[in-house]
Amino acid sequence: MSEDTHAVNIAKAAKAAFEASQLIPSSERVQALHEIRKELEAVKDQILTANKKDLEHAQAEVDAGRMSASLLSRLDLGKGDKWDSMLQGVTDVANLPDPTGQVSYASELDDGLELYRVSCPIGVLLVIFEARPEVVVNIAALAIKSGNAAILKGGKESNETAQLLSQAIQSALSKTSIPSTYIQSIQTRAEVSALLEQDRYIDLVIPRGSNSLVRSIQNSTRIPVMGHADGLCAVYLDKAADPAKAIRVAVDSKVDYPAACNAAETLIVHENLLDTVWPEVAKALIARGVQLRCDARTLASLTARDIILNVQPSTPEDYSTEHLSLTISVLSVPSLSAAISHINSHSSHHTESIVTEDEQAASIFCRGVDSAGTFVNASTRFADGFRYGFGTEVGISTGRIHARGPVGLEGLVIYKYMLRSKGSEGHVVGEFGTGEGKKQFKHAKIDTTSAPF
Repeated sequence: MSEDTHAVNIAKAAKAAFEASQLIPSSERVQALHEIRKELEAVKDQILTANKKDLEHAQAEVDAGRMSASLLSRLDLGKGDKWDSMLQGVTDVANLPDPTGQVSYASELDDGLELYRVSCPIGVLLVIFEARPEVVVNIAALAIKSGNAAILKGGKESNETAQLLSQAIQSALSKTSIPSTYIQSIQTRAEVSALLEQDRYIDLVIPRGSNSLVRSIQNSTRIPVMGHADGLCAVYLDKAADPAKAIRVAVDSKVDYPAACNAAETLIVHENLLDTVWPEVAKALIARGVQLRCDARTLASLTARDIILNVQPSTPEDYSTEHLSLTISVLSVPSLSAAISHINSHSSHHTESIVTEDEQAASIFCRGVDSAGTFVNASTRFADGFRYGFGTEVGISTGRIHARGPVGLEGLVIYKYMLRSKGSEGHVVGEFGTGEGKKQFKHAKIDTTSAPF
């Protein structure tokens, strides 16, 4: 069977599974998530063994200079509490309210003619992501809970792990009334290319990775694309910054997980802090192994104090670079407006934070910065679906339509309009108008708690 034929069959199966699932009660979707968690727990050892193989292959790629160390760090499913967090995410999603069937608008157009706007699934999702194998489980959980079928393509560096995770999910689904083809995975780029042509069966593509990946997908398909690009996040130390908060927020934003898309890549310092707060923040970052790439003024402030370890001059390209490591670009600005201008010109519109005790400055920053997340006195690392209470996330969207920021369940539903006539003869449009004897629309609000759908 050719790659194209195989891909078409996958797309058809996904659409058929989606359509077959629409009358399945939400309680069955919740039960499916509990079955998935149980199955994952049962095959944990096999999955982690596969993950070690992926890590060994990836380390060889890093040693050969063909893979970055930051990408390698994202692959380890046994690191810290990653495995337990993945399982907890499944349970958390199961416990969230059903995002489908929610009425967001209701109006009585005429006596006995009622219009409702009701949330519903998008359809079949094609999700393409890099590195992190746990994304297979995260997306599967969100897709199932929101009533969407999904086709998943992870990076080749996590193939062994992703295959076993997908098999566990399908095994769990086979114990429910949801078709096992509701969640499918593919392995090759050729399959991706073929699926991007299947706009008849696939309703939304979600690329989660670099800007180049997102742009490549957008240029290769007629299917709508919800991009999840890189994270070029900034922390701005305002002239009214509290010194202790400045250190805590700057260090955590950079150091907590440098390879994450919500880690800070740029530190912006108000010029009034160059001789006070900035040197202390710099020393705290250097103490944690951070490399500082500084503009002329922030560099001069440090060299005057003989702070030279892990400090070097920056280049213009540094301020448009997602380092994904213990490196941060630093510059000084004369004003809040200059900081906002720099962020809007250089960031990826992911997440930015201001450290300040000035409420007006905080408000201006949050409204003026054009990013999916704007924080005050808080680490950029909080930009995460799990931390927001979404259970987990498909990714973080930096776009401006449909969904923005961490995309959880609400980002995976749209809506349909449902119109119901209770009239003895039904309703027809010809009875309405401006002429003599014509009816006028009432457009009276209806209590949404009594919706019949």
